[in-house]
Amino acid sequence: MHEVTFDVRDVAGLAELVGDKRWSEVSQAWESACADLAGKTVWHINATANGGGVAEMLLALMPLWRRLGMDVRWLVLDGDPEFFAITKRLHNFIHGFPGDGGQLEAAERRPYEATLGRELATLREWVSPGDVVVLHDPQTAGLAAGMAELGATVIWRSHIGRDEPNDLTDAGWAFLEPYIAAADRVIVSRLLYKPPSVPLEKVVVITPCIDAFTAKNIDIAPDVARAVLVRVGLLEGEPDGEVSFPRRDGSPGTVRRHTDIPVAGGPLPADARLVLQVSRWDRLKDMPGVMTGFVEGVHDESVHLALCGPAVEGVSDDPEGAEVLAECVEAHAALPESVRRRVHLFCVPMDDVDENAYIVNALQRYADIVVQKSIFEGFGLTVTEAMWKGKPLVASAVGGIQDQIDHGIDGMLLPDPADLAALGDALTVLLRDDALAARLGEAARQKVLMRFLGDGSLFAYARLITDLVASKDPQADPV
Repeated sequence: MHEVTFDVRDVAGLAELVGDKRWSEVSQAWESACADLAGKTVWHINATANGGGVAEMLLALMPLWRRLGMDVRWLVLDGDPEFFAITKRLHNFIHGFPGDGGQLEAAERRPYEATLGRELATLREWVSPGDVVVLHDPQTAGLAAGMAELGATVIWRSHIGRDEPNDLTDAGWAFLEPYIAAADRVIVSRLLYKPPSVPLEKVVVITPCIDAFTAKNIDIAPDVARAVLVRVGLLEGEPDGEVSFPRRDGSPGTVRRHTDIPVAGGPLPADARLVLQVSRWDRLKDMPGVMTGFVEGVHDESVHLALCGPAVEGVSDDPEGAEVLAECVEAHAALPESVRRRVHLFCVPMDDVDENAYIVNALQRYADIVVQKSIFEGFGLTVTEAMWKGKPLVASAVGGIQDQIDHGIDGMLLPDPADLAALGDALTVLLRDDALAARLGEAARQKVLMRFLGDGSLFAYARLITDLVASKDPQADPV
């Protein structure tokens, strides 16, 4: 287990963005929570510092927590390939998907518990009685009992789930049941994602959010976005000078020249219109399905598709990433040459997370349409990111995406993720109707402003901490 360091971030921009009334409520709730935890630490523990939505959210929230007076620290597990293969299978099962086809039985519990037992020994040296420990997703659930025995308040934060459980979902929850029983509270993104064994009174719903002021979401002018993409080799053209971007610590960074981000299809033509999906190389994101739906349904020669994910060696907790990328490369090579040139696969390096975020930001802002055709999705942060940038979206009506997009109002939903013809039809409608695309994009940005910025998450966590302290202290005033 190792610690992720981060700097505090100024809250003035967020306070101004959401307005005095909303920020006043956050400030009051946070002052109360900090007073309740005076002298104590809040620990967030997850599986990786880079790649994926959990790391994105922690990168957004932890600096704000610290700026607002909370002693908060972030730890990441050190697991081996066998451990992450099991937890990836567990992740897939809870989504109702067989994944690698393996089982979750006693044989899988042994390496899972052995890895977390070693991590727990380290953790006991850091965590003190009365601290709050927030454990994220299945990878960390097995730490709950040990932390509770130490006298910490334990919150298990689940970022995944399935609206309509099946036998695999049930098996996944059954595997986790003895571990999450020790948690004082369980946080889910949707109430439908409540683990069946957890009493309703222990469940809290907190909607994921984005930070509008990080490199991933900060405003980028169109000419700057284009310059970024040219410089990193994603867009044809000659680089014209350096491009700087803001790092998390407030210092400036410089976008490097890259030659290996396009994995297949080369860079985008300078005059191409762009349909974009950004996600991890995960089978539940269905990158091959997006490719097929685009090729079969969008015949305008000026429109290109980019499938963009992280460089797979930079995401330690996802053993399927390299396999899925290889499958996409193979599918791309099998396309007829006439359409292959309109499809591009990009892998953005993860060795500099701030630069990675800025490149993705530039791609999202450059795109004409953003797609998120997931088979299952707990909550799509890439959906919220694109909405914040005023982009029209075409996304599957699954999981948390249904809470993010209202069909025909601030995006377009696909009732059946497997209906590739519907994807092509939706893209064609938006490509032919600029006014509709602009209206959906503007409504999408306004929804994020109202519902999916960091103040909501800050307020919810502050109230949860205050509630937990009160529930464990009979002398405490009721919330």
